[in-house]
Amino acid sequence: MSAAPEGFSYRVRKSGDVELLHHGRPAGVLRGAAATRFLVDIDTTDPQQLMARLTGNYKHGNERTARRHPRNR
Repeated sequence: MSAAPEGFSYRVRKSGDVELLHHGRPAGVLRGAAATRFLVDIDTTDPQQLMARLTGNYKHGNERTARRHPRNR
């Protein structure tokens, strides 16, 4: 099992764009329809997981390999 994503937040700009932040640092910007869809989806799903998926910081595919590495044993 991987840990749940954490440390994500967002802020809505005056222009309507949504800025995604990870530990206070910019991780992505959503504009137009994507920003609108995000603001609707944020109320119905897990916000941390949604922001992790949108920024691409989610399940890179090497989790199993990293778990077997000698450094992580």
